[in-house]
Amino acid sequence: MTIHSIAVFCGSKNGTNPVFQEHASTLGALLAERQIKLIYGGGSAGLMGVIADSVMQHGGEVMGFIPKLLLEWEVQHRGITELIICDDMHERKRRIYSVSDAAIILPGGFGTLDELFEIVTWNQLTIHDKQIFILNSAGFYDHLAAHIELMKKEGFLYEEAIKRITFIREPEELFSLL
Repeated sequence: MTIHSIAVFCGSKNGTNPVFQEHASTLGALLAERQIKLIYGGGSAGLMGVIADSVMQHGGEVMGFIPKLLLEWEVQHRGITELIICDDMHERKRRIYSVSDAAIILPGGFGTLDELFEIVTWNQLTIHDKQIFILNSAGFYDHLAAHIELMKKEGFLYEEAIKRITFIREPEELFSLL
């Protein structure tokens, strides 16, 4: 399967470790270089802004989806290829999923985890069948990986769903797996 676009879910903050920003910037450059369109939440702050800026600086294409609520907070990215305004967060996620060929999760907070778990659940329910990658920058998701293993060990997961999540440590690893 050829990947033309990828959903990126990540923090609207930068986090404390500089490697988070470094990985977001590197991933953006690599996406642009390979002409893979970035599909994301449309924000200008945090890692969301870092990756969108990087894709644009390297001549790539960025499509953002932002809910009306966040427009009021003026956090939308004004320098991307296309910004689409959605009614709410649920529509935003649905539309991001519908136009992307795969998804990658970078460090982030509750919203990032919400997006990760929803896309995994949708895979499990066969609403879609997209590859999901987790960029485990500086071990950020080590505890999540351990918890997923615990859920599997305790019999709460469907094997097929687990096989669709791939943990990577460096942005460059993504492209050998697509």
